[in-house]
Amino acid sequence: MVLDKNSAIMTTSMLLNCIFERMNSQEVQSIQQLLSKPQKIVIVPHKNPDGDAIGSSLGLCHYLRLKGHEAVVIVPNDFPKFLKWMPGTDGILNYEWEQSGSLTIMEAASVVFTLDFNDLSRTGQMANALQKLTAPMVMIDHHQAPQDYAVIMYSDISMSSTSEMVYNFIEALGDRELITPDIANCLYAGILTDTGSFKFASTTSRTHRVVAELMDKGAKNTEIHNKIFDTNTPQRLRLLGCALNNMVILPEYHTAYITLSQDELDSHDFRKGDTEGFVNYGLTLENIFFAAIFIENRDEGIIKISFRSEGDFSVNTFARDHFQGGGHKNAAGGRSERSLEETALYFKGLLETYKSDLTK
Repeated sequence: MVLDKNSAIMTTSMLLNCIFERMNSQEVQSIQQLLSKPQKIVIVPHKNPDGDAIGSSLGLCHYLRLKGHEAVVIVPNDFPKFLKWMPGTDGILNYEWEQSGSLTIMEAASVVFTLDFNDLSRTGQMANALQKLTAPMVMIDHHQAPQDYAVIMYSDISMSSTSEMVYNFIEALGDRELITPDIANCLYAGILTDTGSFKFASTTSRTHRVVAELMDKGAKNTEIHNKIFDTNTPQRLRLLGCALNNMVILPEYHTAYITLSQDELDSHDFRKGDTEGFVNYGLTLENIFFAAIFIENRDEGIIKISFRSEGDFSVNTFARDHFQGGGHKNAAGGRSERSLEETALYFKGLLETYKSDLTK
């Protein structure tokens, strides 16, 4: 089935209004119609996929397979080792390593789901191939300013995570009883990581009810937490020590930032995911409400940046305005093509402009 993109786009408000109460709405019927017969489905998360991207993608993949569809997850590039315990990771295709096989599957797809991003450029080198596909796309995402490439958009910036949205998606289709332990474990992991272990402001009472349901369905909460947060290597702990030693605290702006050079990463045998969560340490300091980490990536010729905040200061706006990035109000990312030192100086120079917002 092919939907007309101009007439069938589901807006955020339309889907939010129907996702629970209006189960017979035209919007949910469009999803049901799209999935009413077996489809060849490709599920794509963003580049450098995190816990929510992998958890939501695998949770949805398991569900779609139970519904009789052929479904495969194709990631733009590799993801951290501490996520590779999730059921189904052994079947994930890596576009960076398996481009030919990935393209063959993508071109044969009858439906494409894009998860945890809302702009095709967030898939890096996959973006061009995705833009050429004729299969209808379904977006499930919780970031701001969605693009309109998808035929069906489930977009809600108030949600804790895309994994919680996948749970809502399954529920909206009347299939809560189909949630298996594998689905539950994947979605729980995604919610856990994107809520900062349920401490971020986006965590709602609804989030906790969903998590409780996932535990009832077989999610092993303690094991998941241990696998994600309590498994370290000596090299990662020493890298954390290096990062904390590099932290600069600017009390006049209630701000702290960390820098890590490529040489420092290399000397600590850096592996993808090793710096996960480092940026949050700044916010553990008293009277610090804005934190950043600047990580040099010599291969890509950029500085990768993560921002975190507490309260009303929007790092999403800050990242969009100054660092080619974006995300959520209190958690966002960006990039810089300056050197590491120049990026840090540029960042510090911006803070005076925001002093009134940071010192409220």
